[in-house]
Amino acid sequence: MKSIFRRNSKFVFGLFALIVTISLGFLVGEIGILKPAGVEAKISQLGVIEGQQNPLDEANPLIKAALAIQERHTPNLLANRKIIGTAISFNEAGRLGIMVLARDIVEASEVPESLEGLPVLIKITGEILALNCPPIQSDPTKPTTIFQLPVPIGVSTGNATATQYCDTGTIGARVKDNNGQIYALSNNHVYALQNSAQIGSAVLQPGLYDAGCPALKNGSPGNTIGALSAFVPISSSSNNTVDAAIALSSQGQLCNYTPFNGYGRPSSKTTTAKYFQAVQKYGRTTSLTKGTIMGLNATVNVTYDFGTAVFVKQIIVFSSRQFIGAGDSGSLLVTNDSNCYPVGLLFAGNSSGTYAVANPISLVLTSLGGAVTGNPASGLTIDGK
Repeated sequence: MKSIFRRNSKFVFGLFALIVTISLGFLVGEIGILKPAGVEAKISQLGVIEGQQNPLDEANPLIKAALAIQERHTPNLLANRKIIGTAISFNEAGRLGIMVLARDIVEASEVPESLEGLPVLIKITGEILALNCPPIQSDPTKPTTIFQLPVPIGVSTGNATATQYCDTGTIGARVKDNNGQIYALSNNHVYALQNSAQIGSAVLQPGLYDAGCPALKNGSPGNTIGALSAFVPISSSSNNTVDAAIALSSQGQLCNYTPFNGYGRPSSKTTTAKYFQAVQKYGRTTSLTKGTIMGLNATVNVTYDFGTAVFVKQIIVFSSRQFIGAGDSGSLLVTNDSNCYPVGLLFAGNSSGTYAVANPISLVLTSLGGAVTGNPASGLTIDGK
């Protein structure tokens, strides 16, 4: 697999000052500013009353109304080849609107200033890339080394059959099914090689890139930590919600905490993404980094080796510094507090690493749980604290 990261090394991107105001035509009265602590409102047919504190997630009635507007206009926006995604977000003052992600400069005449009363602000991010292949010039860091069994999460991993392009990503978490069976969680494009790997093929730590590939001739030095057990196929012709796969493993092969310089052990209790939520991740390339959730319900065109795949219902993370790098694919996104509640599974970002895209963790566990057990309701859970 050619390195997607290396093929797209220069992009222009803007500051992350987001949308300016909200005015929904079917609301009665004046809607106040939405702030990180909750919602201040006057009168609304959506049932928001003055002083009510609603979480800033997709269940919030004002946000649900904005999501409907976004989804109506997203297909037309994505028809412009310069535009690669949309999301609902806020500006620094806490006002709601539609964010448009663009791979290049978009002329004012190409995108309206507002959509059904919601103002639009364009963010130039460049391509959004599946970040499995490390940059050729990256220096080895601790997450790339060979760990003693059981290995930690957040470190280098990959499929043993990825010898052509030496794909390498990150172990996101240890998960378990209702029978207590242990699995390593990462992305499809890390463990299943974009749908091409065979079920039962060996999964390694570190991944082949960090084990000396392509010079490697006689197998990988390092650990076999499991075998590919299930993955959710990535489609180029229909919408996707997750880029996810699991490898059958064991407690003797895989721990449920990061190396000493990481966030530690994730919670077994997951949480939904919220606007302005402080988050962190530990990954193969950039280790421990911190960011902020700035977009929900994102529709994003993601570049893979086989072409472009459209992902919907995604989480957008932003950081003024690099948050994600090539090789960090598969990292678990958790809250930036002592609870470390899992929020999402990271799989893509722009070339600077300031924008990252994550699948909601609930969709990941439900989708893979159905693939393993045949019953999505029984699913998988994070094996954490």
